Amino acid sequence: MRVLALDYGRARCGYAVSDPTGTIATPLGTIPAPASRRGLNALAALVADLEAERVVVGLPLSLRGDDTEQTRETRAFARALGRRLGDHVEVELHDERFTTRLAQRHADPRTSEDARAAAHLLDSWLTASARAGSDSGSGTHR
Repeated sequence: MRVLALDYGRARCGYAVSDPTGTIATPLGTIPAPASRRGLNALAALVADLEAERVVVGLPLSLRGDDTEQTRETRAFARALGRRLGDHVEVELHDERFTTRLAQRHADPRTSEDARAAAHLLDSWLTASARAGSDSGSGTHR
């Protein structure tokens, strides 16, 4: 299953995609103004082009795990994206704490920091998904 991960920000949204086996996360780029109509349309086109079956949006919780204003904005963005994509693609939130810090440590001039943060988010989600699949014996993560 191909998964698209989004590191949401009001100005731009970094994105990364998994390989079809759901093993490798690759940072790709950014979408400007992702919560705008144009941004949501660009993300919907990206989902279709990449044949993503699931979208994972990074949830920016505080260090203590509490919601912040950014958390509430991200939840609203995820709901809007879910409405735009309809029922055929699931949109899921996943804790993104420390992904930006990891992206800053692993600087690569070929990819943006936002895309690298999305790749770290996706890597974290893939690991949790594999763990959940092996624990339940099912191989899917819901």
